[in-house]
Amino acid sequence: MNPEFAVELIKNLMFQAVTMAAPILLTVLVIGLAVSLFQAVTSIQEQTLTFVPKVIGVVVLLVLLLPWMLRSMIEFTRAVIERIPSMVN
Repeated sequence: MNPEFAVELIKNLMFQAVTMAAPILLTVLVIGLAVSLFQAVTSIQEQTLTFVPKVIGVVVLLVLLLPWMLRSMIEFTRAVIERIPSMVN
């Protein structure tokens, strides 16, 4: 395995990880911002008010995006496995 191949593989791996994590992180960020704004306006300082909507949002998002995420991970894994013979040379 030459260094260029290893760098390309790691770059693709990091891009794949960011692509998988970004929708979940953005959802949690938006929900957290909305709940914080709601808490600031209403002066309600309940800790569970921040946690429960985030969990519900992530679960709903995972249910919706799970087929895409699985397909993307399978394609990436298949591409890496297909490149194994060129890693040996």
